[in-house]
Amino acid sequence: MKAAIALGAAALLAAGVTSAAEMKVAADVGYSPHVMASASGGVEGYNVDIMDEIAKRMGVKHEVIDQEWSGIFAGLAAGKYVVIIAPTTVTKERSEKMLFGEPYFEVNYQFLIKKGAPQINNLGDLAGKKIAVNKGNFYDKWLSAPERMNKYKWELVRFGKNADAIQAVATGRADANFAGDTVMGWTAKKNPLVEPSNLVISSGRVGAMAFHTTSIEMRKKFEKVMECMKADGTVAKIHQKWTGQKPVAGGAAYKVVPGIGVPGFANYDNSPSGSGCS
Repeated sequence: MKAAIALGAAALLAAGVTSAAEMKVAADVGYSPHVMASASGGVEGYNVDIMDEIAKRMGVKHEVIDQEWSGIFAGLAAGKYVVIIAPTTVTKERSEKMLFGEPYFEVNYQFLIKKGAPQINNLGDLAGKKIAVNKGNFYDKWLSAPERMNKYKWELVRFGKNADAIQAVATGRADANFAGDTVMGWTAKKNPLVEPSNLVISSGRVGAMAFHTTSIEMRKKFEKVMECMKADGTVAKIHQKWTGQKPVAGGAAYKVVPGIGVPGFANYDNSPSGSGCS
């Protein structure tokens, strides 16, 4: 039974690879600023622009499939689409089940503060302050870690939705909000009452597009294009367009990684990509 499912997935993926008009890519539409519904119809965002440019340089057409995050990896395994373009953090567990492409962004954290308030340059600047956060998410857990709570003694104000946490900062009910840097940059572009902190915290992780384990050749094609987009500044330009902030200097938006995939993780191929871009 498992073999039949695997063969079926491979056949679907092969169809997506060989027929340019049929290439399907997946994203969780609504995750700002990466993939959002546009007012004119269709989708727009950071990752949409990345994929549009890849398709243009590859000379193929593609269709974005809206897939809830909770089922996005299962959909890839079942062959519903060729690649996940939603921002996907590379982890050991995930790398064993799929092929990751060239990493193109860092997974960074940032604070959001009221426009004109004292800037946040280090965690000490938030000692004893109120920090608004989306209840129960990763950022809540990071702030709640005993080593940080005991040291900085900040007060966490938790909200069911991060939009409400942002509003608390804008109205002065909290001193800062904490989330991913792309979200903070996007929010500040849209809301003149807030601005991102100078402090950006690196998680040490990177993000990349994810392919089915049978899509070895397709990953190579994407790899070549992504490396050139990094080398010529296209990835950095798209990042700044949607976040209002430049990517971390010398980081994944600029640095061309040797081989194919993400070094140090499963399914990394140390063969030269052949892009000629570095």
